Amino acid sequence: MSDFKGKSVMVLGGSRGIGAAIVRHFAAAGAKVRFSYMGSAEAAAAIATETGAEAVQADSADRDAVIAAVAAAGPLDIMVINAGVAMMGDPATLDPDAVDRLIDINVRAPYHAAVEASRKMPDNGRIIIIGSVNGDRVPWPGTTAYSLSKSAVQGIGRGLARDFGARGITVNVVQPGPVDTDMNPATGPMARHMHSAMAIKRHARADEIAALVMFLASPAAAMITGTTQTIDGGIGI
Repeated sequence: MSDFKGKSVMVLGGSRGIGAAIVRHFAAAGAKVRFSYMGSAEAAAAIATETGAEAVQADSADRDAVIAAVAAAGPLDIMVINAGVAMMGDPATLDPDAVDRLIDINVRAPYHAAVEASRKMPDNGRIIIIGSVNGDRVPWPGTTAYSLSKSAVQGIGRGLARDFGARGITVNVVQPGPVDTDMNPATGPMARHMHSAMAIKRHARADEIAALVMFLASPAAAMITGTTQTIDGGIGI
């Protein structure tokens, strides 16, 4: 896609899964891509070598590290915020520190990364946050912390879309359902249960999520902002 040739793109959380697919798609389209990673140094190095993208280590739970990584990228045409963690369990027994870290990564990092990116972003830029269908529903017990974080992301997307709209900067949230990654493999123990509630009974591929991100980042999506774009195979309809 020639629309992205020479564009400056940053992907927060780009070493594995959906993030890596997004990095590959933008790099293949001629964009200049930088991505962050936390613990997956080997995977990050492999993606950087494969695509020519620049890998930057930054813990998304560390607000200052997130802000510094985005600021160091310079003016960004496109900011994609993919870093996220999940946990399940009885709220009465989950480690409170682990819950706070989840909120730091899934809520605070997207907010601060988006705001920092907006400071130098040219008019008509794009900010895309990867959320989850769990922002809309709680399909089974034990997902309260994760679901609350993804509901919060919806508010970030709507609010910043309003705040940045005068500059033509769009802000949208992509909400995948089950995606075949190492965090939620298509052959995992929950797969059959998930597929039973879906119209299209399979996990999505990371490339399918990346393709939606590419569309939202394109000139064709200039009037799409403040939305949640669900890509979940019809789960729960």
